[in-house]
Formats: sequence, C-alpha cells, structure tokens
Amino acid sequence: MTERARKLRLRSELFRSIRNFFYEHDFIEVETPVKIAAPAPEEYIESVCAEGEFLRTSPELAMKCLLSEGFSRIFQIGSCFRAGEFGRKHREEFTMLEFYASGVDYRELARFTAEFIVRACEELFGRRELSYQGEKIALDRVEFVTVREAFEKYGAMSVEDAAKRDCFDEVMVTEIEPELGRGHLTFLCDYPADRASLARLRPDDPGVAERWELYISGLELANAFGELTDAAEQRARFRAAREFRARAGMHEYPDPEEFFAALERGLPQSSGCALGLDRLCMIFTDSIDIGEVRA
Repeated sequence: MTERARKLRLRSELFRSIRNFFYEHDFIEVETPVKIAAPAPEEYIESVCAEGEFLRTSPELAMKCLLSEGFSRIFQIGSCFRAGEFGRKHREEFTMLEFYASGVDYRELARFTAEFIVRACEELFGRRELSYQGEKIALDRVEFVTVREAFEKYGAMSVEDAAKRDCFDEVMVTEIEPELGRGHLTFLCDYPADRASLARLRPDDPGVAERWELYISGLELANAFGELTDAAEQRARFRAAREFRARAGMHEYPDPEEFFAALERGLPQSSGCALGLDRLCMIFTDSIDIGEVRA
C-alpha cells in the first residue's frame, strides 16, 4: 500500500469513528443543499459563484433552519467552498463536519468535541496521544484560553490596541495562533463581540461573544458559537457585514430570508461547531499539506 493510500484509508476510518460517535449520542445525520441562494455575509470569507447562486461556504444557515423545526441534535459531513483559498492548509473545496445541539452551552460543546477526537485516536491507534511533525500531542489534555489572555501571553499588544490599530487578525495569525495547541488541545474562547457575527454575547460579559476555536499544534481546526437567536440583532449584524463586503468589493448577497424566518419562528438556545475534517486528517496522518489527505 502506498503512503497516499494509507492516508486515505485512515481518513475513511476517522470519518467512520466520528459518525459512530454522533450516532451513539443521539444525533441525526442531515444533508442540506450545496448550491444556495444566500450565504451568510461573512466579512473575510468569499463564496464561489454558481449560475446566479453560490456554493455554500458552510451549511450553517440551513442547519439552523432545521433546529427551528424541532431537531435538537444534528450533524453533517460534506463539501464546502471558499473562493481563492489555496495553500498548505487551504483548498477552495474542503470537507466540513458541522454539528448543532440545543440546550448545550458552548463550552460543553467544546468538551464534547474533544471527546470524539480522543475516541477516534483510541479506535484508530489504541492510544490517546498523537505525534504531529515531531510534536507529541496529548489529546486528553484540554485548556481553555480567552482571547484576552492569549494576547496578554503571546501578543506584542493588548487585544484593545490590536482592535484600535486594525491589526487584530495579523497579530492572531503571526503571534498567537502558532503558540496554541502545543502538546494538547487549546480552545481559544470569548472573542471580542465584533468578531463573532453569528454568536450570542455572554450574558455576564456582553463585551465578548460565546465563541471558541480549537487549535492543535498551531493549526486551527474548528470554530464554534453559542448561537445568536435574536432575529433583529442578527439582521443588524448581517447588514453591517454586507456594508463591509461592499466596501471591499466582495460578492453581493441577497438576504437569507428562510434563515430570518427560522429565527422569527424561534431558534432554541443551542451551540454549533464547524470543524475542518481535512485538517483533522492532517493531524491524524502526520501530513504537512492538506492535499496529502484528499483524493
């Protein structure tokens, strides 16, 4: 068996383990359209145009519509698309695991995420530790670090100064992200309120949003929210994001009316996560380039 074949086989086994974990925890697997009329207007993600519509950057909005119809635990594995993304960690087409659970706190969802990653490692390798590019990763060790704490520990400036100088993302990518997930799982949490357009604000600290990202060995794997359920607030945030996109010359999107209707019907208190499965495969197969784990 070639090295490439070995990695693709491990990818299949990883997917099987994850699916079984979700089934065992009473999740329903769903499938939503790949070609859609109205993506979420995210400020730094561009869609791929497709005959007057768009290829989804995430199944998020469609899955939240299902939550509003009474589904309480759902997951989906499928292709997503983001224009112009190509590199060691990126492809325009990639495989996403997205899942939502009602009545679950965003930090509870982080622990659930860590649990299925550890479980997969045990099933595939008989241990709870991986080696990635020479670094030992104890998958059963988890830390939560707030964005403020990360800037204080690793950044050359505070999170407030980075926002004022409009270099938040630059500091994150160059100074902070490389230090996260070293030797264990790191959940970077509690982002500034203006850095989480679909997340609700923390009731006890409205200056930050209920958002986390998961890092292993400096590689960002997942993004999760305590979901915003206020329709008026969500419309206002999307309006601001569309104005930003217009100034940046990005694609213009129509309003996602089905999603807004779902919010107005009532979205249960819930949390959701989008996890890049290709990147998780990189970790599990000790691969340096995402192309090594895709057929």
